[in-house]
Amino acid sequence: MTNDQHASPSGRARELLYDANVPTLSHAERARTLAGSVRTGTLCTVALDPPGFPYGSFVTFGLDAGTPLFLVSELAEHTKNLRADERASLLIVEPVGEDPLASGRVTLVGRCRPLAADDALRERTRAAYLAAQPNAAYYADFADFHFWRLEVESVRYIGGYGRMSWVGPEEWAAAEPDPLAPHAAGILAHMNQDHAAVMVEYCRQLSRATDTTAASMTAVDRYGFEMSAVTAVGPRPIRLGFSRPLATPDAVRQELVALAKQVRSGP
Repeated sequence: MTNDQHASPSGRARELLYDANVPTLSHAERARTLAGSVRTGTLCTVALDPPGFPYGSFVTFGLDAGTPLFLVSELAEHTKNLRADERASLLIVEPVGEDPLASGRVTLVGRCRPLAADDALRERTRAAYLAAQPNAAYYADFADFHFWRLEVESVRYIGGYGRMSWVGPEEWAAAEPDPLAPHAAGILAHMNQDHAAVMVEYCRQLSRATDTTAASMTAVDRYGFEMSAVTAVGPRPIRLGFSRPLATPDAVRQELVALAKQVRSGP
C-alpha cells in the first residue's frame, strides 16, 4: 500500500494545486536513488547475546545493482549474529536537515550471506564495494574480513511526512537511481538564488496557485521539479513536469529556460 499524503488538521486531505497526473519518481526509484547516494547505514541482526533481540550496528556498504554489500570482520558482533541467523535489515537515511522526520529513509529486509573465496560473485562484489568504500582496500584482504551480500526480499520506503510504502523485490531490482540526484543540490541553489521571480510565475501560470507571492524549488528529478509556493493559506507544494525524462543538468537548464519564456509571454 502506498501513502503519499497526510490529512490536514481538519481530518481531510487538502486539494492539490497542481495536476496529480504529473509524472514523478516511483517509491522504488526514490528508494534506489537514496540508497545509491549514501554509503553508511544501520545493519540490524538477530542478537546471540542477549538472545533474540534486534541488534543494530553502524556499517559501511556498497551496492551491486540493488544488492547491499558489506566487508565485515569475524570479530564484529553482527557477524557472529549473522553466522547463526542470516535474517537482517539495513536502514539507510539521507543526511538529516532541520527536521529529521522530513528526511528520507529506506529499510532493506532480507537474508545476509557470506561469499566464499571461490564464489563466482566475489570479484564483482569486491569491485563494487571498493568503488563505494575505497579506504577499505588496505584491509580487504585481511584473513578475518569477508564480503557479505544482503539479498533483498522486501523494502520499506519513507520519503518524509506522508510519503511511504512497501516496495516489492522485483520492483526494487528493476528501479534505477535518478540520474539528476548528484546534481540536484546545485540546480536548486541556482534556481533559488537567481530565478526566484520566474518560479512565482511558474506557480501562478502553470498551476492553480494563482495567488503565489513567493516560491522556492525544493526538489528536481528526471521527470520534473517541485516548489513550495507561498499562498494566502500558507506554503503549498507545486509539482511541474518536464516535457520528457531528463538526465543532465544542461537538459534541465534548457527545459527551465523554455518554461520561463512561456510564462513571460503571458497566458
